[in-house]
Parts: sequence; C-alpha cells; structure tokens
Amino acid sequence: MTTSHLTARLRPFAAGLALALAGCASAPSAPPASTMQASLHVAVPAIRRPGGETPAWWYRDGAAQAAERGAMAGRAKNVIVFLGDGMSLPTVAAARILEGQRQGGSGEEHRLAWEDFPATAMAKTYNTDAQTPDSAGTMTAITTGVKSHMGAIGVYAGDKNDCADSLGKHAQTWLELAGMAGMASGVVTTARITHATPAATFAHVPNRNWENDAALPARAVAEGCKDIARQLIEATDGRRGPSIVLGGGRKEFLTTAQADPQQPDKRGLRRDGQDLVAAWRRAHPQGAYVTTAGELAAATGAPSVLGLFNYDHMQYDHDRLAAGAVEPSLADMTRAAIAHLSRSGQGYVLMVEGARIDMAHHEGNAFRALDETIAFSDAVRAAIEATSADDTLILVTADHAHTLNFVGYPARGNPILGKVRGSNSFDGAQGKLALGLDGKPYTTLSYANGPGNTGATDAQPAGSKRYPHWPRSLDAPAQGRPDLTDVDTTDPDYLQDALVPLGAESHGGDDVGVWARGPGSTAVRGSLEQNALYHIVVQATPRLRAALCAQGLCDANGVPVELPRPANSAPK
Repeated sequence: MTTSHLTARLRPFAAGLALALAGCASAPSAPPASTMQASLHVAVPAIRRPGGETPAWWYRDGAAQAAERGAMAGRAKNVIVFLGDGMSLPTVAAARILEGQRQGGSGEEHRLAWEDFPATAMAKTYNTDAQTPDSAGTMTAITTGVKSHMGAIGVYAGDKNDCADSLGKHAQTWLELAGMAGMASGVVTTARITHATPAATFAHVPNRNWENDAALPARAVAEGCKDIARQLIEATDGRRGPSIVLGGGRKEFLTTAQADPQQPDKRGLRRDGQDLVAAWRRAHPQGAYVTTAGELAAATGAPSVLGLFNYDHMQYDHDRLAAGAVEPSLADMTRAAIAHLSRSGQGYVLMVEGARIDMAHHEGNAFRALDETIAFSDAVRAAIEATSADDTLILVTADHAHTLNFVGYPARGNPILGKVRGSNSFDGAQGKLALGLDGKPYTTLSYANGPGNTGATDAQPAGSKRYPHWPRSLDAPAQGRPDLTDVDTTDPDYLQDALVPLGAESHGGDDVGVWARGPGSTAVRGSLEQNALYHIVVQATPRLRAALCAQGLCDANGVPVELPRPANSAPK
C-alpha cells in the first residue's frame, strides 16, 4: 500500500479522534498503536526567505517538522520543558566533566541527568532579525511555534518599541493552551519571574524590558500595553493561568513606597501604586505566597502558590549555599511544582528554567556557569524521579549558546577549570603545563569576548579579572597575557581570559542541543528549527492538540497547522 493510500484511509480516523478528544472532559485514552501513523506529511508553501516568513508560515513549517518525525504518535499526559538558559554544547561538556571530577572521577565519562535520554536533536536558534539571538525571541519560538524578533515576548515579529502594532500580534503559548485544554500549568525559574524566558510563557509585549509599569514608555501605556508583572497577576487571576509560579523579582511587583521584606534597604519599582503581591493574595485567599525555602516546603496542599524568593534574580547556587540556603534550590522548586501540579489529575504543562547559567557566562565566570548547569541537572534528575516515562514528556534544551571555548590539548582528567597540562601526544610529558608561543600557560576554558579581557578597565587593573567585574570602559588595552603559573584558575571568582573586551560577554549563534524522553520523544531527532519544539510538545499531548482541533485549526490528519487565534488580541 502506498503512503498516499494509507494516509487517505487514516484521515477519517484521525479526524474522528480529534473530535473525540476535544469533547472529552477527562484525560484522553491512548489510541491503538497500530492505528497511529509514524510520520505525517504537512504541505508547506515555498516562500522567498526571509521576506515571506509570516507567522502563519512559521507555524505550519514547525508543524510539518514535528509531524514528519512522528510527534502525533505521542500520548503524553504531562509535559515538562527544561530550559537551560545559555547552555551551549561546550557548557554541557564542561559541566559534565566538572561534576564527574567532583565525584572523584576523571570527568569525561560522566553523564548529566538528561544525557541518558534516548532522543536527541539540534536546534537552530536565530531570531527573525538576528543571527545571534536573545532569550526573549528564542523562548517565544519555543512557547508559541512561531519565530519572532529579538526582544519579543509572546508576540509575532514586529518593532520591539511599537506597542500598538503588537496588540494585534499576540501569540498563544502552550501554557495558555493548557488552560484551555483543562490542564494545570506552572512556571519555575531562578531569574526574575518577569525575565525573558519565564515571561514568554504567559506575557505578550514587543519589548522584554517592560517588566514593570515604570519601564513602560508613556506612549505604550497610552496605547494599551501592560507590563509583564501585571500580566502575570492577571493570568493567574482565574482558572486558566499557572497555579504555581516560583522564581525571583519581588521588585517588579512592589511599589516604590514598599520596602522589600528581606532587603528593607531596597524598595519596589512600581509607580502605579499597585501592590501586585497583595492583588495576588486577594485573588487567591487560600493560596500561599512564599519567600523562603522553608515557606515553600510548608505550602504543600495550597491550591495556588506564588514564590518570589529574591528582590532581584535568585542567587547563584554556589552563593545560595554559602548564604545558608534561605532560598530553595532549582531542584527543590521543581519537586514542589510537580507535586502541586500532579494533584489536578488532568495532566499539566510545566516550564523549568535554569536561568543563571546564562548570567554567569555574561559575567565571564565559567565556575558559576558550570555550577549552575550542575544544579540544573539536579532539577532534571528530580523530575525524572518524580515522573514516569510512560505518561510524561520531558524535553531539555537551551535557548541559545554563549562564547565559552573548550580548547587546547589537556590530558584526560585534567581539572576542567584548571590550566592545560599536556598529553603525551601533543604537549610533551604527562602533567606538564602547556605553554603558548609567549611562554605562558593558558586555561582549558576561555571566552571569545567579555569582562575577562586582561586590559585595564575603570573597575579593575590590568591582569586577570575577578568576579564580579562590570566594566564601563577599557582604560588601557591588554599588553600581552598575564602569567597564570601561580594563579588559581579553579577559584570560584576567577574570570577566564576573554579575547575581545566587552562589558558583558555575548551570546553565541551556534545550534543548541535538545534531549527528550517519554511519549512523543522519538520526534526529537535531526536538525530542527527552534519553533518546531512547540509543535512536538503540542502534537505529542492529546489534550493540547484536541483543544486546537476543536477550534478548526487542524488538517484532515488531526495535525494542528493553522495559526491559533488569540483569545484576547488587544488587552484592556
């Protein structure tokens, strides 16, 4: 039987299945495996790129990539998307070695939690207007199925400063779709909850910087745009929003008249007089507002939870432990979110972000970037232990890369944060420091750009730099490299050398890894456009795709191919 004949025979079944799922109030039962087609074809019109890349085209193209890889065969009840912000492939490799060496091994043979997943792919991360992307545009691609501009939060491509234009371009996210499908949802991050990655699951603004009302331009306010913090509170004020939200960023929710409860020398940023924490409490009288690890642990059983654990971003895990672990770990938050969401019984969608991998890279500090990646692995492991691969799709990926370099010819087991010591095959005797042409040793890890440049700045003198270092100017270019012979490059505060002096290290434009296990994970293979990850999630989850088919957005095979119509394209 030809593929076309088989497809034609399956169409009535697939359409009937979609209608049945749409009308089902409980978790849909799995259809017989023999009746599910492994690969479905979705026709995508040929266009002139990039000019022809409309939102509708991006959505259909992403749907085609997922369907042809068999995502429609998935029967996931739950979905957890883990996002390691800035977790480039060199970051994964170096963190793997660091954790293995901490456990007494040579490191190279070690595996992070997701490296045992059976499915892997590569994702292309560019934004519609940028080769090297940012977290907002990339996460918008992952959460909506449509690529967008740098800085976009849940809106289609446009001008990042044009509020009026963005009001008609709100893109539906899979977290919002979960609410429509009767599923529970949650958001966990170590960043401000209003920061780019978490915001892209629930908010809609053209500019990622509009985190509070004071950051909104007067014109945007007049045109009807709302800040991200306010959108979160309004998204949770009802049965369809996330019922558990954990992260940092209290300052975005408190007014300028309010002192932070843990850092009373600091005040909120809101100028509109709206205490959004109080607003959340009024909307959730039985809910739990928590600000410490202990309060989170005590919130078991609360119907809704809002956790804001820091005035700004949450602490790096290394610093969190040094401060006495008042804040919960990412693994703690992941466990709490899964336990909370599992009580609904109707399935859930959860996003967990290891945000500070990216921030440590921006600071040129490989130690903290790798340490955060290990903490991220701990969170993935917690999810593995708390769920079953039979009903829960876990997808691990990054939004973009960084400029971390993993270079030289260090011998097997050489400390990953240390200086290169040569192997017999390239740099002489085992254990001998490898030297550059200038006669000086160098580290295995370095950055292509950033604050680790060894020239003199307005903040630190010439030579190796220390964390934290946020220079505003280069006072004198580097005169050769410093001699690292007696420098402890494994110190947590050492900044790796950077070639180009920048105030902050930049993102990288290279592809990132994708790892998956559970229903639908076999679709994670090959080279994917990043927006196709949304379609894998949606197609592999019967409740999500049925909610779209109920709106007439699916083709004859039940594949969601038409751009969803936003429920509210113009906020009040």
